[in-house]
Amino acid sequence: MALARPETLSIGEVLEVLSFHGGYNTNAVLAGSAMLGLAAGVVGVFALLRRRSLVADAIGHATLPGIVIAFLVAASMGASGRSLPVLLLGAAVSGVLAVLCIFGILRYTRLREDAAIGIVLGVFFGVGVVLLSYVQRPENVSASPAGLRHFIYGQTAAMRAGDAMLMAGIALSAVIVTAVLFKELALACFNDDYARVAGFPVSVLDGLMLGLVVLVTVAGLQAVGLILVIALLIIPPVAARLWTDRLLPLMLISGGLGALSGYIGAATSALLPRAPAGSVIVLCGGAVFVASLLFAPRHGVVATASRRAIQRLRIAGEHLLEAAHEHEIMRKSEGVIPTRTIRAMERLWGWPVWLGPMVIASLRRQGYLERNSGGYELTSTGSARGARIARNHRLWEQYLQTYADVAPGHVDWSADTVEHVLSPELVAELEAALKAKGVRT
Repeated sequence: MALARPETLSIGEVLEVLSFHGGYNTNAVLAGSAMLGLAAGVVGVFALLRRRSLVADAIGHATLPGIVIAFLVAASMGASGRSLPVLLLGAAVSGVLAVLCIFGILRYTRLREDAAIGIVLGVFFGVGVVLLSYVQRPENVSASPAGLRHFIYGQTAAMRAGDAMLMAGIALSAVIVTAVLFKELALACFNDDYARVAGFPVSVLDGLMLGLVVLVTVAGLQAVGLILVIALLIIPPVAARLWTDRLLPLMLISGGLGALSGYIGAATSALLPRAPAGSVIVLCGGAVFVASLLFAPRHGVVATASRRAIQRLRIAGEHLLEAAHEHEIMRKSEGVIPTRTIRAMERLWGWPVWLGPMVIASLRRQGYLERNSGGYELTSTGSARGARIARNHRLWEQYLQTYADVAPGHVDWSADTVEHVLSPELVAELEAALKAKGVRT
């Protein structure tokens, strides 16, 4: 459902909403959505690392029958069937029951986890849809079921200050539990077998982790609905995973991206007419993921492509230096490598047309190669570098022939690959190992 709907947008109106001056209801929605995103981002890290993403999806779908049953029970007792705490309590009970069903199927049958999740997700959601159609008929239920369908797609605009406080409480609970049990949860995620041997209650930690997932899922029903709530739990940690390999920064980034997605999504929905807030929040999370996929410095597409291009340029340059060194010690053309010889090398190595000029330019810029009449000539630095690479090549060949019994005709490709990554320490170890075997290096 759309939030505030200005007729025209100006920078002042945008800043007004973003700075929490857009009205009481809009501020509550912004704060609640940001808190929900923060909690989902923190808890989602464990769901992702523990490979419980699909379980979280099943929990979201399984809350529907709990919501409808809670409505029916409350209406039959004469209470307000549309009370939010009552409906969320029903959703939580239904979500926990779904988790128990999944683990029961896994324990007592030979079905795989994906099959168990699919069964529980489909059956619970089907029951929920049937119950929802039942309560929609006036002859079946005297109380009005208006608003129950909003739990499927979310109703962020209906969020009030009390709901925002609830989101803040859930976010704070998730952060506290994570901070107190950080080591135990991390160990259960990365090596549960070792955790069991070390005496950690892995089953209890697993249950606690899924309890947090249920808590966040239930809290997110009103904001984004039971179908899209999985996106809040999965997208922020997946996007954060592209930025870092360490767990603590991963959680901080994931929580920050989740809060940012909720805040920007709710603000966008408040500014755009007829934009459903829950879907816009999820789309903002998707935009954050795409931006992370492209520009994250650790595993982003641009950074990865740049590193691979630099590595390819370095390896190609080292191949050229090695070949030039061998050409030099054979005293061909008085040490000058003719241009036609370099072109022949490029064709032999299968280089694309653009790579050769880039490699030569790079080697000249580093002072390894200089232009000479009729071709190129190694500098003293380039000659020493080429000699070192050629020696690494020979050392690795000797090592494979001596220790791995690889035939001499089969070691050249491996040596060509490894010669570029041999550090001085590894070279010293190779020399010592070969010397112990009586091999001259």
